[in-house]
Order: sequence, then C-alpha cells, then structure tokens
Amino acid sequence: MFHVEHFGASGRRRGTPLCYPSPHMGRIVAIANQKGGVGKTTTAVSLAAALAIAERTTLLIDMDSQASSTKGLGLKPNPGGEMYSVLSGEVRLEQILVPTELECLTVAPASRDLVGIEVELAGVQGREYRLREAVAEIRDRFQYILIDCPPSLGLLTINALAAADGILIPVQCEYLALEGVSELVETLYRIRASVNRDLELDGVLLTMFDERTNLSRQVVADIRSFFKERVYRTIVPRNVRLGEAPSFGKPIMLYDIRSKGSESYLNLAREVIRRHEKTGTRQSTEQPHP
Repeated sequence: MFHVEHFGASGRRRGTPLCYPSPHMGRIVAIANQKGGVGKTTTAVSLAAALAIAERTTLLIDMDSQASSTKGLGLKPNPGGEMYSVLSGEVRLEQILVPTELECLTVAPASRDLVGIEVELAGVQGREYRLREAVAEIRDRFQYILIDCPPSLGLLTINALAAADGILIPVQCEYLALEGVSELVETLYRIRASVNRDLELDGVLLTMFDERTNLSRQVVADIRSFFKERVYRTIVPRNVRLGEAPSFGKPIMLYDIRSKGSESYLNLAREVIRRHEKTGTRQSTEQPHP
C-alpha cells in the first residue's frame, strides 16, 4: 500500500498509475477541535499526505484563517485564489485548487482574508451551507476530502461540519483533554440536529503522547474508556521532526520519512483506509454521550 522507497528528490511518486481511480464520491472528513494546540493542522497535513502516498486522490481544504495547512505545505495562494473567494461566492472551488509535491494531493488554500467571512455573511440565508455547495461540484474527483478547521466553533467550523460525512477529533494527551472533547461532541449533536443529520464521529486521535509521563497514559485510558472503539489505535507521540516539518513547507513524510511522527501518520492512514474501504459500509450513528 505504501511504496515510500519510490519517492524521488521532489517527493513525487514515480511510475504509473500514480493514483487509484475513485470508485465513488469522496468521503469528507472535518478535522476539528475547538481547543487549540492539539495537533489539528499537523494531523490534517500529515494524514492528507499519507493518504496521497497510499495513492488515494486526496483534497485538503484549509478553512483556518491562519492558513497553517497552506503554509505547512509550502504554498502561497494567488490573490482571489483561496477559500475566502469560494465562500464569498466569487469563484468556484475547482478554480482555486493547487497541486503539491505529491501527485495524489491537492490543496484548497486559505489566507487571512477568511477572518472577515463571518461578518460578511452575517444574516445571509444558508450561509452555513456555503462549503457543502462548493464541495458538491468536485467531490467525485477525490477519494478523501479533509477539512482543516479553525480552533473555534464559529461559522467556518460549522460550514465544515455541515459539509462533512464525518469528524476526526485530535486530542492532546494532557490535562482537561476529555473536558474539551465532551464539548465538541455536544456540538456534534447540535450540528446533527440542525444542519447535518448524517454527520458521524469517524474517530478520535490521541496526539502529543509522552510515554515518560503517567498523565499521558491516564489520558489515553480515559479517552479509550469514553469513546471505546472510536479511538484510533494509532497514537501520535511528541516528535521534534513533526514540529520542524512545516517550517520547511513539507509534510512529515517528505521531511523525514523515518521519524516516529511519519510512521504514526502512515499507520493512521492505514486505519482510515481500512475503516472506509474494506467494510464498504457506513459507521453506526450511535455516539458516546458527553
């Protein structure tokens, strides 16, 4: 599945076919947690890259005004060629898509202009469905569409959750982690009741795990007890190389393929593929109560 040794210096996969054709419309996954600093953008970029390495056509949509996913892949959108212009109705989503070093990975970039979208769309009917409508035009071109959400529960995140089939929640292995996730699950219930009744909890990813501390191990135990099989087996450790990669404008696999961080996200991609491609069925809609 993962032919890492075939990458050249540019990071492009050599040989053909480069990407598996998509047999169905892509699964849309919002990567969200209203708490900042949990590894959300790292997960969005790294998982998208890992899926692309697995030769799955993948689109990463940056819905954060900080544009961290965009910058973390070394991209800079052209004026008017980013998500603000899509949500404001100026251009179609397909018009802003940008290729990356990985043949199977495409990005819909963001810029700081996204800061003003909530004010500009205030009072506009159907504003929470802007992203869903935009993605509908191109979702059959990708097997996976990942949305990097801002660390808040404002209009941008609501747009992402309204458009998504499922939500992936990164959880930092630190104090009060469960409390923040409980709030997000409560929001998930509200979203399902109002704008997206089919939204599923795809999984919870434990991040920034420090095997040296009892606290990290306790958080893992608490989260697994709370979410049970919804927690991914993969646990992402604290890793210096993961923190360095964005400053070089590369996903961790192209920065240091042998690092623990790279290994973790490759394993996560295997889990995601196994869950959504092997069974061929939708997950149960039953969610844990906060």
